[in-house]
Amino acid sequence: MAQTAELPQWDLSHLYSGPDDSQLESDLEEAMKRSKSFADNYAGKLAGLSGAQFGTAIAEYEVISEILHKTMSYGQLLFSVNTGDGEVGRFYQTLQERVTEISSDTLFFTLEINRLEDGVLAEKLKDDASARYQPWLGEVRMYRDHQLSDDIEKLLLEKSVTGRSAWVRLFEETFADMRFDVEGVGEGLTQSEVLNLLSDKDENKRKAASAGFGKVLDSNVRLLALITNTLAKDKDIEDRWRKYERPVSERNLSNQVEDEVVDALVSSVRSQYANLAHRYYKLKAKWFGKEVLDYWDRNAPLPDDSAAKFKWDQAKSMVLDAYHAFEPSMKDVAGRFFDEDWIDAKPREGKDSGAFSHPVVPSVHPYILLNFHGKARDVMTLAHELGHGVHQVLAADQGALMADTPLTTAETASVFGEMLTFRKMVDGEQDPARRRILLAGKVEDMLNTVVRQVAFHEFERHVHDERKKGELSVERLGEIWMEVQGESLGPAIRFDDSYQNYWAYIPHFVHTPFYVYAYAFGDCLVNSLYDVFAQGHEGFQQKYLEMLAAGGTKRHKELLAPFGLDASDPEFWTRGLKVVSGFIDELEMLN
Repeated sequence: MAQTAELPQWDLSHLYSGPDDSQLESDLEEAMKRSKSFADNYAGKLAGLSGAQFGTAIAEYEVISEILHKTMSYGQLLFSVNTGDGEVGRFYQTLQERVTEISSDTLFFTLEINRLEDGVLAEKLKDDASARYQPWLGEVRMYRDHQLSDDIEKLLLEKSVTGRSAWVRLFEETFADMRFDVEGVGEGLTQSEVLNLLSDKDENKRKAASAGFGKVLDSNVRLLALITNTLAKDKDIEDRWRKYERPVSERNLSNQVEDEVVDALVSSVRSQYANLAHRYYKLKAKWFGKEVLDYWDRNAPLPDDSAAKFKWDQAKSMVLDAYHAFEPSMKDVAGRFFDEDWIDAKPREGKDSGAFSHPVVPSVHPYILLNFHGKARDVMTLAHELGHGVHQVLAADQGALMADTPLTTAETASVFGEMLTFRKMVDGEQDPARRRILLAGKVEDMLNTVVRQVAFHEFERHVHDERKKGELSVERLGEIWMEVQGESLGPAIRFDDSYQNYWAYIPHFVHTPFYVYAYAFGDCLVNSLYDVFAQGHEGFQQKYLEMLAAGGTKRHKELLAPFGLDASDPEFWTRGLKVVSGFIDELEMLN
């Protein structure tokens, strides 16, 4: 870890100089003043506004939203690198409470929009000032059938800071305080460090890390089960009030994807478990000279992998070169993240152990967080998050209300960035042994993104379905976890009791229920998209940039149409999964 001294840390002063920055307080005061004036001017009056007046109202709502999102983004980013700091946690919680209180004054706006008759809204949209926001209005009105009374909506909003948000904070701070002892390595390791050891070259370190990680999960599992059960019940109550048909339905609606499309994705991936994960891990076990692999060997480097470390500058060059080879302007955008301190890559205590690209607000810029340990997977993570970042920068012109994309299409640019980087690496490799290592690494990443995430989705589905009947015991949560893992990974992976509580550390289950299938959606989508590119589709690069720049103004059908793709066609998913199976075919031939 000596190289971490040269790793970048982001500069949040682009937002605020610190929690006590007077500009932060000024922004909150400005948002509060605007929100109260907004309510006075428009509450109960939307139906009678002209098209131009309605457009003006939406524009003002957008300004208020951007101010509040900017302040909350700062709190989220500051907390993500200081999750163990009590003062930062207090600041973040107080900020959430203030923003929620201010937001309650503007809550009426979307509720009242949804009460407008279709004809009344259509008349307003004849004016250009309102018509500009038609995609956002369409997204708002998707929730018409699930909207509650104004008083209940306001109550749910105000109580969220002591409900769901508080439980999420408890989860985050619990993991921030966890330390892991790994025999033969050291004591007091962070979550990022111990998880990194699960892909170490040394089998003894992997085994010891898995035992150390499982031991701490086991000692905290009653609390983590309580958090999981409480949040699942909270969701069940709200889903019933809002009349969502299934636990996943609200997520599908927010992702702007039909239930049947998600069902087709999950069904297609599950039907390919044996052809993908089972086949690959059997092959990997053979490379290790074993009949089966223990679960701590699942992400182990291949026996002949030199496990060469990448310096930060090497990773930066590899990703930027791959982006430039595809389209020079993509490198120009991605380069700003390095040049202007928009990246935090240095692992350290109290920092979120994962990776993300936070869009912040269009008037500022995104920020990227990752934990760089110098492994090939870290290079791919950098490529992934930069893909998100480029997407967010290009979509910024759509404004605060329409720049963000649904989760399903949000993963497109990130996974595409990974594929560009991987193809540049593997296509330039002449050594068959090294090529096999690169291919195997990519297959494992794809299995983690597609098969593993669909298995996570199945875990969530079972948990939320069963939670309707009562609280799930720690033992039952472990049983469901072991069942879905065994089904997805296959007989070549061996589990023991120490693995049964690994469900408890997956943050998406807590932060964003049913988020996980979006990874599989994005990976399969990109595989199909990249296949179109590889076949020389005319004007692909320009169409791709236009797709990213569209932000949230178009749904997946509109975004994919220029490339001749349709996610509602079952062949679409088959085409994407064939890319993964094709890599496994090549590995079998290289064996």
